[in-house]
Amino acid sequence: MNAKEKCLFINSQIPKGGLFTGEKKEVHPDNNTTWRISPEPFWISQEELEQLEELGTHLLQFYKACNLLYSQSVRGIQPDWVAAYLDQGKPESVIDYGRMNRFKSHLPQVIRPDILPTSDGMVITELDSVPGGMGFTGSLATQYVKLDYDIIGGGNGMMFGFAEMVRALAKRECPRLAIVVSDEAGDYWDEMKWFESALRGVGLEVYTIKPNDVIFTEDGLFLESDYGRVQIDVLYRFFELFDLKNIPKVELMLYSAKKRTVVMTPPPKTYLEEKLLFALFHHSTLRPFWRRELGKKTYPFLQNVIPRTWLLDARELPPHAVIPDLEIDGLPVTNWRQIIPVTQRQRELVIKPSGFSELAWGSRGVSIGHDLSTEDWELAVENALTSFYQTPYVLQKFHRTKRVTMTYYDFHTGAIRRMPGRPILRPYYFTTGDKVRLAGIQATICPEDKKLLHGMVDSIIVPCAVNADTVR
Repeated sequence: MNAKEKCLFINSQIPKGGLFTGEKKEVHPDNNTTWRISPEPFWISQEELEQLEELGTHLLQFYKACNLLYSQSVRGIQPDWVAAYLDQGKPESVIDYGRMNRFKSHLPQVIRPDILPTSDGMVITELDSVPGGMGFTGSLATQYVKLDYDIIGGGNGMMFGFAEMVRALAKRECPRLAIVVSDEAGDYWDEMKWFESALRGVGLEVYTIKPNDVIFTEDGLFLESDYGRVQIDVLYRFFELFDLKNIPKVELMLYSAKKRTVVMTPPPKTYLEEKLLFALFHHSTLRPFWRRELGKKTYPFLQNVIPRTWLLDARELPPHAVIPDLEIDGLPVTNWRQIIPVTQRQRELVIKPSGFSELAWGSRGVSIGHDLSTEDWELAVENALTSFYQTPYVLQKFHRTKRVTMTYYDFHTGAIRRMPGRPILRPYYFTTGDKVRLAGIQATICPEDKKLLHGMVDSIIVPCAVNADTVR
């Protein structure tokens, strides 16, 4: 096939709408996707693949250390302000779930960082432990494998990795899985239904259901299938913890998980879903903890990939205090409002909600300093500070991704075009015990003039593959 034929083949294999519903801009009526289709995957080098494979193990260690840090903070072994920050703005009931002994050692089993490939290496902007995109990425990998590309993870990598994770959680070879999708996450329903079908193709019994479909008994959770009522062994929580008050039967799901009649993943631990964990990682007071718990390999590795992050604490600093490692023209910052009147070059900074908010996923709630007018930047800073007690925000240094060029098929002209752009990589890791499996990598390449990198109509979205001679 030539490049055009490859793109049209991929388009023909993708359900109309591209597995994602929600508000979108108009696309060409012949285009089944809501993004641009490339005839080839996003090429990375063997060295980059090895770094990404290693990253998964380090991120698992990071989650373990974060879990311990919070627990020790609650018990007074580590500073109490750590838990106070991570619990800020959350209802007591949600905090109590995360502290239950039943979930004490439980960690997210799906790890998905957002990675910016820069000229100085890879930078992780955030971690998502309840990510969308598993079915979406699996579907893309399947199509590109059919074109004889050696996709990272293979055509079934996402399915095999997820199924292996579920079997390990259930501690049985043939568990029954329910993927519970809330109304708030309804845009991902089509994707999860596709993923259900694909998981069944690798031998896992799966049901994608709404919260109201869950049937509670003292013996466990059940659902109605084509074969009658069946018991759920593993419940995959595809809903956010900030939305619990709007989710029917969630108390019964959590009760069953507490009583061990079902395994729930990810665990209901809001503190493991906060972006401010990156700020804690760079906090000088906690440096001995991180060095001890992460060790000689993981700690320096993460220092190189986790960007400098600060929590926008609205409380006034004493006169002698400074905000560590944040300077303007070589002078230390002592008040967050000092970053408002600076030049665009000086405010290459990003503000975003830490977590536990409908604004904390995707590109919602994100403000990029040098992309805003001084007036809008001031509003973003003031909003972050006034929101501190309910929804803490973080400040991160802006990192510019390296420039690449990709080809795509233009449905309007019927021609293959070249697009200069900037990529963001989203690898998917599945864990079983201490084993971490890289199951696939999604690349989103946005036009080079875009500051916010995310899936959009004029972006190219593809799986990743290795090319030892990668040159762009």
